[in-house]
Amino acid sequence: MSDVPVALTPNPRVPERPRLSVEAAREALRAASIALLDERRQLSLDELSALADVPDSSVPALAALAHDVRLEWCGDTVEVEGILSAKTGGCPEDCHFCSQSAKFESPVQATPFLDTAEVIEAARETAALGASEFCIVLAIRGPDERTMQRILELVPIVREETGLNVAVSAGIVTDEQARRLAAGGVHRYNHNLETSESFFPNVVTTHSWAERFDTCKLIRDHGMELCCGVLLGMGESVDQRLELIGQLRAVEPAEVPVNFLNPRPGTPFAGRPLVEPLEAIRWIALFRLGLPSVILRYAGGREVTLRELQALGLTSGINALIVGNYLTTLGRSADEDLQMLEDLHMPIGALSKAF
Repeated sequence: MSDVPVALTPNPRVPERPRLSVEAAREALRAASIALLDERRQLSLDELSALADVPDSSVPALAALAHDVRLEWCGDTVEVEGILSAKTGGCPEDCHFCSQSAKFESPVQATPFLDTAEVIEAARETAALGASEFCIVLAIRGPDERTMQRILELVPIVREETGLNVAVSAGIVTDEQARRLAAGGVHRYNHNLETSESFFPNVVTTHSWAERFDTCKLIRDHGMELCCGVLLGMGESVDQRLELIGQLRAVEPAEVPVNFLNPRPGTPFAGRPLVEPLEAIRWIALFRLGLPSVILRYAGGREVTLRELQALGLTSGINALIVGNYLTTLGRSADEDLQMLEDLHMPIGALSKAF
C-alpha cells in the first residue's frame, strides 16, 4: 500500500439548502410536468435545481412525475443486465470508494483474468434470467495490448454462445482502442464519470476527471453506446450533483447506472454514512427528470441504501437493473428482482436510449 494523500471534504447530510414551501414545490412540479410531458423538452438546470429543493413530503409527487416521464420518454420495458468481474483487484488507481484499488488495505485480493469457460458460464447464467446485456468488467486503469486481444476474443464468443449484447468496462481507452472495440462488436462501453468535475479531486488523484470525460466522448465518437454511471453519497453537495447531471448531458450516455456508496472496509470512504432512503428516491427521480431519455439503471448499493423501498425506485424513474452480485459486493437474489418486476407488471426486454 502506498502513501497516497487523501484529500477529503466534510460529508454533509443532504439537504444542505433551504427547502421550498409546499406551494412552491407544487408549482415547480406543475411546470416540470408541462415541460417534460406536454412540451417534451429537457429541463434547464435551473428548473431542475428548484425540484431538488422540494420538501420531503413532496418526494412521492416528484417520484410520480419521474415515473410518468420514464413511461412517456422510454416506455414500460425494463432492461436486465448481469455483470462479471473478469479481472478483480490489483487496480493501480486510487478511487477512494473502491476495494479493488491496490493503494489501500482491502480484503479484496487481485486475481488474474478469468478463463473463457468461466466467462461463458456466467454469461449463460445471465441469459437464463431473461437478461439482454452482459458486461465484462476489468479492474484496470486501461487495457494493454494483451488485454485488448483477450476482450476482442471473448466478445464474439459470448454473443454467439448466448445471444446477449456484450458490454465492456476496461477503464481509460485511446482513440485506436475505442475504434477496435467498436469494430469487435462491443455493444456498450461502461466508463463512469462517478461524480462532478468539481468534486472529483476528493475521490481520485491518480487520473483526472478530464481523462474519464475524454474516454466517454471517444466511445460515442466510435458508435458504441455509452454506459456512464454515477456514485452518490461520497460527500458531494446538491450543487455538485446537479453539475454532474449537466456534465452527463454533455457526453450523451445511452445508459446511466445509479450507484449509492456502500462503504468498503479498508478504503478512505469506509466511514461514510449511507444515503438515506428517501433522499435516494429523490435523486433517482431527479436523474430521470434531468436525463429523460436515458436507460436509468439500478446498480450498486441499492440494497443497503433503499432496503424495503427498492420497488419504489422502479416507480421513480428507474427502467433497468443489474441482477445478481456486483463486482465485490453481494446483491440480492435475481429471483427477488424478477419477482419485483412481475409484481409491478413491468415487462423485461432490451433497451436503447430514446432519442
